Amino acid sequence: MAESPLHIVVFPWQAFGHMIPYLELSRSLAARGHRVSYLSAPRNIQRLPTHSAHPLIRFVPIPFSSSSASLLPPGAESTADLPSADAPDLLLAAVDSLRDAVADFLSSADPKPDWIIHDFAPCWLPAIAADFGIPCALFNTFPSFFVAFTAPYLYGPPPPQKPQPQELPASLVFRPYQIRQLMGAAQRSTAAVNVAERWRTARAQAEFMAIRDCDELDADWLAILHGFFDKPVVPVGLLPPARNAGADSDPHSSSIVRWLDGQPPSSAVYVSLGTEATLDADLLRELALGLELSGAPFVWALRAPAELLLPEGFVARMGDSGRGVVATGWVPQLEILGHRAVGVFVTHCGWSSIIEGLGFGRPLVMLPVLHDQGINAQAVAAKKVGVEIERDLEDGSFTKESVARAVRLVLAEEAGEEIRANAKKMEGICGNRECNERYVDRLVQLLRDHHSPPAAAAAACNFLLLLLALLLLLLRLVSWW
Repeated sequence: MAESPLHIVVFPWQAFGHMIPYLELSRSLAARGHRVSYLSAPRNIQRLPTHSAHPLIRFVPIPFSSSSASLLPPGAESTADLPSADAPDLLLAAVDSLRDAVADFLSSADPKPDWIIHDFAPCWLPAIAADFGIPCALFNTFPSFFVAFTAPYLYGPPPPQKPQPQELPASLVFRPYQIRQLMGAAQRSTAAVNVAERWRTARAQAEFMAIRDCDELDADWLAILHGFFDKPVVPVGLLPPARNAGADSDPHSSSIVRWLDGQPPSSAVYVSLGTEATLDADLLRELALGLELSGAPFVWALRAPAELLLPEGFVARMGDSGRGVVATGWVPQLEILGHRAVGVFVTHCGWSSIIEGLGFGRPLVMLPVLHDQGINAQAVAAKKVGVEIERDLEDGSFTKESVARAVRLVLAEEAGEEIRANAKKMEGICGNRECNERYVDRLVQLLRDHHSPPAAAAAACNFLLLLLALLLLLLRLVSWW
């Protein structure tokens, strides 16, 4: 008899670097016939690439409370809508205001959810889910090497009975300027429950931790995690986006593709620092001048109003010469990365961007800005698929010359040949949807193995009651004799 489909609720943190992987996981689950309820704030749902979503995915908008929303700028619902220094605390408070709304959804959901897969922010969710008899899993969208690097701080010491590795697959460190950045953010935090405590609480109450990684890429790091935690760590693959994700037509994006059509193969540079990462004015100017100095044609996806900080005349100079395109609106990143003209991806090293770039075999020039990105860059550099832009270790500054050097090396110089070859090989891992889908198959089996369907549980309970009644009847008959 065929197994009945599951109903799975997913609830990501309100950042697109989290929401998109949760959406990709939802697509994979729905493609296997499972019903998915995707919870997020209304405007976030409107901005997700839902046009290609599976019909079994139901998007459930849950607005922030009026008191929390009043502390946010109008329309702000994600970290991309706020200055990065203020985003976590304001949004954490807003997420905490959703407790009652989420509880109401769970109480009325039909069919009853079988599982909840959630992020670190709603660390209160497992306690609510327990009232409804719904198990929870924590889905960690960070790579295994970053989770392993931060595990002692975020989760405490490993269980003493588990053997610990004698050495790590790569040497990873927070550099002085990154430490100051992280410490400054921690000191400014006014959150009622800080990020580290949320990770600890969420992991402790979850049945297992899913992680966005795979053995083909990071087997050594995953082995370390298996030895660190007392609950299962379950890789769900890299969840590479569908190649047509976000492929809405847009006149400006079409002009970018036409411009790329006129460039020689593997000659152009694509630059994107994501939706959250911001550089101060001086560094933004150095990046711009470095791209110009490199001599390579480029497409730069730049968040408005950052273009106002560019060197005077830069945009016009690049446009008039045909050297570069600066785009301040939405750009079709996957289409750009997949274009034959693109030879290098300059990235902030968010995990999603790394996966997307390597998924097309593009070597990386790395300029980490926030959070996990510095560790990501070091781990990726150790795989020899990219290089970091050289920076001052104390203040994080860089020069136009260091930008140009890194771009030239990776794009065309003989010394970058190994990097280009290794990045091309990565396409077979990061862009291999069939390989990654096998991890989702294992996840589904785990969800089934650890799930007791309500009907089966009720039948088992009724059987036990019947057995008890028969036993009591037998005892009474024996006493009569």
